[in-house]
Amino acid sequence: MLNNKVEEILNAQINKEFYSAYLYIAMSAYFDECGLKGFAHWTKVQAQEEIEHGITLFDYIIERDGNINLTPIEAPERDFHNPLQVFEMILSHEKKVTDSIENVANMSETECDRATREFIDKYIKEQVEEESQVLDIIKTIKMFGNDNSILYHIDKELSKR
Repeated sequence: MLNNKVEEILNAQINKEFYSAYLYIAMSAYFDECGLKGFAHWTKVQAQEEIEHGITLFDYIIERDGNINLTPIEAPERDFHNPLQVFEMILSHEKKVTDSIENVANMSETECDRATREFIDKYIKEQVEEESQVLDIIKTIKMFGNDNSILYHIDKELSKR
């Protein structure tokens, strides 16, 4: 059975995962409106992953005989200007998610909950990969500046995800 502190932080993480999905869906809508279907696809896939994370956390709490406490999901930001700005927002957001997941890991260590600590490790590893992937996209966009042919190429690459 989960202790109350670990259960509380896991429930909060569920909310953050679903907020992340909302944010990525909002970004996907922006990219669709711009005609960047590959960027839209990439952010939709990201949203689906965030939903899967939330469900996995939900299932984990149930498996550990914990209680689910779903709270309202905040509306996502919708002030997007260009692909670079959006991906910089993504990187900033993913860093916040990394911090949040590390807080879950720290809480599980503090509360001597080895099962949760081991469970959350896969998310920490995934966050490193996600931040790296987003940083690579940012570097590519920055390298070529406002060259729309490069955005077209990146759009095509992102559609393969």
